[in-house]
Amino acid sequence: MNTAVLNPVGYARSRFRQWWQSRLPLSDTIALTQRNVYILPTRPGFMLGATMLLLLIASINYQLNLGYLLTFLLAGSAVVGMHVCHATLRGMTMNLMAPEAQFAGTSATLTAVLTNERASIRYGIGMAVLDATHEDRWIWTDVPAQGMCTVHVAFKPERRGLHRVPPLTAETRFPLGTFRVWTVWRPAAQVLVYPAPENFPPPLPPGEPRAGGAAATRVNSTGEFDGVRAYRRGDPLKLVVWKKAAKADELVSRDTQQAQRYELWLDFSQAGSSGTEHKLSRLAAWVLQADRLGLDYGLRLPGQEIKPATGEAHKRRCLEALAVC
Repeated sequence: MNTAVLNPVGYARSRFRQWWQSRLPLSDTIALTQRNVYILPTRPGFMLGATMLLLLIASINYQLNLGYLLTFLLAGSAVVGMHVCHATLRGMTMNLMAPEAQFAGTSATLTAVLTNERASIRYGIGMAVLDATHEDRWIWTDVPAQGMCTVHVAFKPERRGLHRVPPLTAETRFPLGTFRVWTVWRPAAQVLVYPAPENFPPPLPPGEPRAGGAAATRVNSTGEFDGVRAYRRGDPLKLVVWKKAAKADELVSRDTQQAQRYELWLDFSQAGSSGTEHKLSRLAAWVLQADRLGLDYGLRLPGQEIKPATGEAHKRRCLEALAVC
């Protein structure tokens, strides 16, 4: 059944929330002013107002001077608390750091820097992800006088690809808890989500002969290339074949000269017969495996080909291609 029929109030609230958030500007830096800081009484605030109203009525009815004193004392405290609460958030600057890419199924961490140029500490400021599909998890902090602090919040993207950072909210109820002051922030940053690597991928595919080169070196069932030699001082540890070293009780290294006779290609068409997402998941696992072994590898995707290389930049390029494929 339609959600709007089951819960019309919740549906209307969600639609209004989406419409209102869509009108907010996109920016990775926001300065909090009277235009974007909002204030409303909390439940304790409404209870305090009702109590003051009853005290005022009783004082008028029974001509109680002490009742008048208590009523206006509470009213003055509430007004001062409202001013202090609004000033705690107003005048602060928030800046979002560029989020790092994540794998699907893991939480993406967002880092926000809160800057306070005022000569007094700002107490009890909370921040959370304002997203209807995620449970609000508040992080509370105090911002030092004429200083800054860092707040980390997280959200979990539902699928791979390039995702816009969800809206964030910051609020405070300091000092009395009778008023809630908050703001809504729409960052312009985006986070890239890689496919989740397959948990138990098959061995790496065999290498292909280089064009015009010698015969290809064989690849054994474990996905490691044949052709080893005795360890030489200065060989990188990633070239050491630890399995063979454990059996032979001596260090051996991969023969990189022999490895230059072939090319390792991670091909989309050879990543199994399952669906697209499963193939991308297997390719992501192969990219990580080849990178751990320090091998030169290339990536073939529909409409795109990345030439064999190695290193952190090449790994990121391959994973980015898988994310947006």
